[in-house]
Amino acid sequence: MTGYSYWDNSPAGSAAVSNSVLHAKAGGTGTYADPITVAVGFTGSGGRTSSMDWQPGTRFYVPKLQRYLIVEDICGACHLGAKSGASTRLDVWIDGAAAGRAASATCMDRITGPGQVIVDPDSSHPVTAGPISNGTCATQGSAS
Repeated sequence: MTGYSYWDNSPAGSAAVSNSVLHAKAGGTGTYADPITVAVGFTGSGGRTSSMDWQPGTRFYVPKLQRYLIVEDICGACHLGAKSGASTRLDVWIDGAAAGRAASATCMDRITGPGQVIVDPDSSHPVTAGPISNGTCATQGSAS
């Protein structure tokens, strides 16, 4: 798992997504009803014509973050595949527009690493709602 923010999105300084499902722009609070945007790898030329590793609308739950995610974007670096020992790569939207570039980079570093992810979860998991960069990132620790 890695993170991406307002500052390193494509285009930089935006919350644009390639495959909107629930959100016109990257976002979400992490609840089952309002999952946070996640970008996934792809094969092909990119954009809407790519074959995404996970279909837009696929939901995940990340116990370490206590948040639900939904596939709504593609990740340029993710097409290189998952790291050794991982079965997939997810790039989680942390937002960060209000947190600033440096704080966003620190947050992305903190959540980067392997961890358990539940595919197509039910709605019963505990949630810490809100953007990951809104101060809760510091309490999440490193992914394991």
